[in-house]
Amino acid sequence: MAAPASSRGDRAGPRGLEACLFPEERWPRPSRPPLEASRRSTAFAPGHACRPSRGQAQVAMVSRQAPGCSLAPHSLWLLGAVLLVGASARPANHSSARDRAGHREDSEILPPDHLNGVKLEMDGHLNKDFHQEVFLGKDTDGFEEDAEPRKSRRKLMVIFSKVDVNADRRISAREMQRWIVEKTAEHFQEAVGESRAHFRAVDPDGDGRVSWDEYKVKFLASKGHNEQEVAEKIKNDQELKVDEETQEVLENLKDRWYQADNPPPDLLLTEEEFLSFLHPEHSRGMLRFMVKEIVRDLDQDGDKQLSLPEFVSLPAGTVENQRGQDIDDSWVRDRRKEFEELIDANRDGVVTMEELEEYMDPMNEYNALTEAKQMIAVADENQNRHLEPEEVLKYSEFFTGSKLVDYARNVHEEF
Repeated sequence: MAAPASSRGDRAGPRGLEACLFPEERWPRPSRPPLEASRRSTAFAPGHACRPSRGQAQVAMVSRQAPGCSLAPHSLWLLGAVLLVGASARPANHSSARDRAGHREDSEILPPDHLNGVKLEMDGHLNKDFHQEVFLGKDTDGFEEDAEPRKSRRKLMVIFSKVDVNADRRISAREMQRWIVEKTAEHFQEAVGESRAHFRAVDPDGDGRVSWDEYKVKFLASKGHNEQEVAEKIKNDQELKVDEETQEVLENLKDRWYQADNPPPDLLLTEEEFLSFLHPEHSRGMLRFMVKEIVRDLDQDGDKQLSLPEFVSLPAGTVENQRGQDIDDSWVRDRRKEFEELIDANRDGVVTMEELEEYMDPMNEYNALTEAKQMIAVADENQNRHLEPEEVLKYSEFFTGSKLVDYARNVHEEF
């Protein structure tokens, strides 16, 4: 559900939210979303996730060669087979936020594909980690797969206590809304810090403004080109020899650079404009540009809006077995639900750019309220429109990405 028309364009969201906290009818209880990792495009690595890694191939090889007792080779062979099946079952465009963070190099100055606290990725895929991002904020330590369960439960109950402002051992929609806004602000501040560091790296003369050529030099240097040679060729207007993929990326980045350059355009980005270049969620104009890019990529009939079939028809990735197909089917159901219940505000069967922009705006407090209700409904087993400690622990995987066992037995001890 998007904001009323009167509130569109106001990044702070509507006021007087108390009146719309709870409609007279009961909330529709959404089905619990699948917790598979985030979906990703395979444009630059087709089929990558479907190939066994070198380590997995070695396991299978050792299983055929290892001497010893009669059970050992058989067990290792089974282990190798399981690993290979797991690799092929996962669609190529699914990856988790932790995987994405691990593959992003420190020297990388490209705008990130993933924006924390924003509901869609840059390529138009749903952000599968969104609920965890707005519940945990930056504080994700302690919920890793190998974390000690008792410590994770205790930390989750600490978070519960912070969200539960009135200390009644229940989280209301208003309390969750306030928390979502607070955690989104944390992600915003983190992006500002990262952007400031990157700005200094691409502003060699320290004049507070960066030209496209200065950025281009640093970008190509981060891709392995000799920085001095690139700078010299650009200065002398000589041709740069780059591969086709890099050239395409440069052209897209240049379009984005021009969009971030506020009027009057001078092709020089200030630190604030550079922040918008890297993180479009920080600027209404750049958020609108991001929406146009997504619509352009998904719009099949050229009407500059999205129908339901267009929104759910993203490439499914490489799928080689039934389990992978099931994951893709689940992904389509998620997109259909998101389109019908949240993005298509007037329920007319099409999503306009304005509707998509309102849906994606992380600073929209009305959206934060809608998300709060959705998150509560997922775990609200007793249907009292509040979250209680037992429910949060039971549905810990939805809120934190980690499944914490023995939730009922330990809730009173950990609270």
